Amino acid sequence: MIDAHHHLWDLKAVHYPWLMAKGVRRFFGDPAPIQRDYLLDEFRADAAPHGFTGSVHIQVGAEDGLEEARWVQSVADANPDWPLKQVVFCDLTAPDLNKQLDAFQSLSTVVGVRQIVGRAPEEDATTGTNDLLNNPKLVEGLREAGARGLSFDLQLIPELMRKTAQVLERAPDTKVALCHAGSPHDRSAERLANWGVKLEHLSALPQVFCKLSGLGMFDHNWTNESIRPIVETCLNQFGPERSMFGSNFPVDKLYSDYGSVADSYRRLVSPSNHDTVFRNTARHFYLFTET
Repeated sequence: MIDAHHHLWDLKAVHYPWLMAKGVRRFFGDPAPIQRDYLLDEFRADAAPHGFTGSVHIQVGAEDGLEEARWVQSVADANPDWPLKQVVFCDLTAPDLNKQLDAFQSLSTVVGVRQIVGRAPEEDATTGTNDLLNNPKLVEGLREAGARGLSFDLQLIPELMRKTAQVLERAPDTKVALCHAGSPHDRSAERLANWGVKLEHLSALPQVFCKLSGLGMFDHNWTNESIRPIVETCLNQFGPERSMFGSNFPVDKLYSDYGSVADSYRRLVSPSNHDTVFRNTARHFYLFTET
């Protein structure tokens, strides 16, 4: 099986400003317990006992995206028995985009890019992250990534789904992975229903896939039943062929152990779709040749 969304970090090798910021609460909670190295050996110890044999590393706010990507490449090279792909940070609106993508694509593990559109309403209001959607260069960057065979990992909040879909419609040849089911941050029945309606703007686009991941970030006391409507809505809209599992470790390790996360999704996904959701969708989307 493939974990389609996790992070690694070595605080001695790469600088992560947010991991260095002590006493700063984030939208997902208090990061203090994970402000330490989280290396492949620990991730494998978390994931392998539950049947996972490969994974996708997602960029995680390093000061220098290329430095992070080179470090992840070195981890993959040192562990050939663990198939590892990576999605890197790249500013798709940068004037030197082609030069940046050339450098990233010199690394064999790089299969996609991520540039966050939205994290959470309170943080976005301060950082201005949502403004990316107003940059006309974004469409050009998305098209260039797709032309190079790179996918785009999309992290956003439900309030931005319609506007984002309008952008993605203009780059139809770029595969998109929607992170964390689109971050339904308000779990009231009314707001979840509203999220489901907004999600249709994205699920209607055939190039958009959905990650069943990160659902603990906005509900630290989640249960199998509390996430059921989210998982079922995603599977109904995207189908298993466009859905894939991701642990979001070690961030979701703040609230759960790996077995609890994986077992919950196994119960919520029909056994007949396990191979698709837990392996095949990610294998094809992220260009694995083996696992």
